[in-house]
Amino acid sequence: MAMIFIAIGVSTFSQPYGPTRNLIDMVDASVIGLLTLTLLVAVQRLPLRPLFRRMLPFALAASAVTCGWAALTQSGAPFVVLAAMATCAAAYSFGLPTACVVTAVGVVAVDVGGLAYRVDAWGLLGVPLLMILGLLFGRLLFGYRLQAEQSAALLANAEKIRMEQSRAATLDERNRIAGEIHDVLAHSLGSLSVQIQAARALLTDQCDVGRAVDLLTRAQRSAAEGLVETRRALQALRTDTPSLANALDGLGAEHQNQYLTPVTVAVTGRPRPLTPDAALALTRAVQESFVNAAKHAPLQPVVVRLDFTEGPTTLTVLNPLTDGRPTQPRLETANGGYGLAGMRERLRLIGGSLEAHTSEGNWVVTAQVPQ
Repeated sequence: MAMIFIAIGVSTFSQPYGPTRNLIDMVDASVIGLLTLTLLVAVQRLPLRPLFRRMLPFALAASAVTCGWAALTQSGAPFVVLAAMATCAAAYSFGLPTACVVTAVGVVAVDVGGLAYRVDAWGLLGVPLLMILGLLFGRLLFGYRLQAEQSAALLANAEKIRMEQSRAATLDERNRIAGEIHDVLAHSLGSLSVQIQAARALLTDQCDVGRAVDLLTRAQRSAAEGLVETRRALQALRTDTPSLANALDGLGAEHQNQYLTPVTVAVTGRPRPLTPDAALALTRAVQESFVNAAKHAPLQPVVVRLDFTEGPTTLTVLNPLTDGRPTQPRLETANGGYGLAGMRERLRLIGGSLEAHTSEGNWVVTAQVPQ
């Protein structure tokens, strides 16, 4: 803008300016235009921006009037560019009413001066028209600026929302990991604590070394199983976990080798990927059912069936009850909360369900997760 101002001054004052009045008009327009330009820079850069901003509409109006008058003089036509720039700056920097007032003041002053000086049609119509075009161009630039500011605000809000969602997802993942590790350790350490207390009671109260050794052996086995389950939990929480069907095959083979119990795993329907929470909940339901079967129905065959239906995915674990008595198996630890009730709560959190009941001499556990 400063270069435009300098170019207009050089091109204007290098030509004959006619009567003395023309020179005075051009000098006035140049001085006021320079002051207005300085004020524009002050509004953008200096800390006293509110004070200068209140003065800026008056300076722009004065610049529009003086530059419009200078454009009416001999060799002063280039000043019409400064007059249009004044109305454009008013439209860009202020609201439409203020911009219209500045433009109207400049147009009326030019027409009054043109009639007084008896200028041609260019002065009466052309200069005001260019000032009005400057107003329209300034409003166009104002709209672009407003749109850019709104877009920047929307982007900032979207980035803030994305960060909040990422933070919430991280917290959810931490809570899920903490809950999973808590369940595994509560089960393993609680069972180990009960067995050690029982062994100590046998040694101190009954001096039964044989049964105490047997309990300590079981405690050692429970500690080893706890380590295995902890590793399995950490592996299940990773993103590259195996499919649920393969995980059930591995659990069935492990249970069969450890307890010498026949295990059958069957998958029906078309397998589909499940969410990590759903797959982990079904895996924990199978582990819980295996533990209950080993405790309450030893050496009895276990059947695991995974059904991928059109609706929810259903997991069924079935094993015969010893002596055909409908006893409900439970596995309680010193810390509590790691039995079928814990599995039911886990499934409820993801919109699933778990049922356990007797049916024709069998203990049946049915877990469902949404598709």
